[in-house]
Amino acid sequence: MFTKQVYENRRRVLLQKLAAAGQKGLVFFLGNVEAPAQYKDNCYKWRQDSTWLYYFGLDDPRYAAILDIESGKETVYADDVEIGDIIWMGPQPTVQSKAELVGIADTAPYEKAFEAVKAAKAAGRPVHFLPPTRYYNTMVTEKLFPGEKPSVAFIETVVSQRLVKEPCEIEAIDDACVLGYEMHSVARDNIRIGIIEQEIVGKMEGLTLSKGWGVAFPTILTQHGETLHNHLHDKVIEPGKLMVIDAGAESNMHYASDFTRTYPTSGKFTTKQREVYQIVCDCNEFAFSITRPGITYREVHLATARKMLEGLSAIDLVKGDLDEMVALGIAGLFQPHGLGHNMGLDVHDMEDLGENLVGYDRGQTRAKQLGLGSLRMARNLKPGFVITDEPGIYFIPALIEQWKKEGTGKGFVNFRKLESYYDFGGIRLEDDVLVTDDGARRCGPKRLPIFPDDVEAAMAK
Repeated sequence: MFTKQVYENRRRVLLQKLAAAGQKGLVFFLGNVEAPAQYKDNCYKWRQDSTWLYYFGLDDPRYAAILDIESGKETVYADDVEIGDIIWMGPQPTVQSKAELVGIADTAPYEKAFEAVKAAKAAGRPVHFLPPTRYYNTMVTEKLFPGEKPSVAFIETVVSQRLVKEPCEIEAIDDACVLGYEMHSVARDNIRIGIIEQEIVGKMEGLTLSKGWGVAFPTILTQHGETLHNHLHDKVIEPGKLMVIDAGAESNMHYASDFTRTYPTSGKFTTKQREVYQIVCDCNEFAFSITRPGITYREVHLATARKMLEGLSAIDLVKGDLDEMVALGIAGLFQPHGLGHNMGLDVHDMEDLGENLVGYDRGQTRAKQLGLGSLRMARNLKPGFVITDEPGIYFIPALIEQWKKEGTGKGFVNFRKLESYYDFGGIRLEDDVLVTDDGARRCGPKRLPIFPDDVEAAMAK
């Protein structure tokens, strides 16, 4: 946990912003509960709701809270353990003592939170709530607020706070990146021809459990990088392949890291692999170089798409006017995803609150174009934002064949030459980036090797 003052200040700012926007009534928070995997006492790994952690920091199940916008009163709702719990769990701190750690004096039993919501609604007071994600929270929310939609004002206020990371959060993200660096170094150093991919994944994820909470998301480690989210790890490592490793660590403070590197399984890139890899590497560097306050990440995405098409043009995979190809979305054939996303307490920070509300400013509209339409972060950049920079080039045979059949990209895409890349796979290179007052810096004290010569040198060791 952070200091008590951190959580007190966050809640105070929340209420001030809501009041300034003309909002009244109560603000309702619902933490997560444990979720049984097969039976009641065998649960999935415990993870608290991230918005709850942001405002309250209490990492325990069955907690709720209510803040009063007008009076400023704050109440935490949870139950103290009984003797049956103590038998299995041992003595536990009281709810009162935990609440005091984050600056809240008033507590009440868990079920009283729901009674307070019903009473407020009966009295005609607005009750603001966030969109639930877990099954239990969804059931409770639907029962308390039948037919009602989550409060957009509440969501937007939370997003405005959590988007700009505080110094203590930046430090926590840097710590998660240290663990992510170690995780990826273990993966790179254990690539061996003939072993099963799962062996590497096990070593990576074991490290995150020995030093942190675990993985920030299911690990992607695959020799079929053309499948963007390939979570299968059952393949034997073969010579001459490209291995995409997209993985991140979650620290004990629950902040995430998210890196991607692509390695030649034989330790050295072929000429063909190196020339495509260099394009992606150049795009990663270019995107970072223009990331700064005052530019939108949509502009960074489009400028990087142009840089990518310039590289692909140089190896005769596309041809034509670069600006025209960008406008037509030709880059989407090779990179059908966005350049990056927000990061923080979740690897895709706050997307549970609504991807467009988190990633797009008012007045921005989401494109339908392949690639650009998948851009999860398009906002005007501000100091304190933490985002990913993850360009990639993928050769997806089914997608290429579909474009060729439909005539999409005709005159710009060299479909004949692309046939020789059908067994190539894909390349993605990802760093985590903090937007600063005058530009950007990469998160963490060290950067994983990324330039092709450095990658080969690291693998040779």
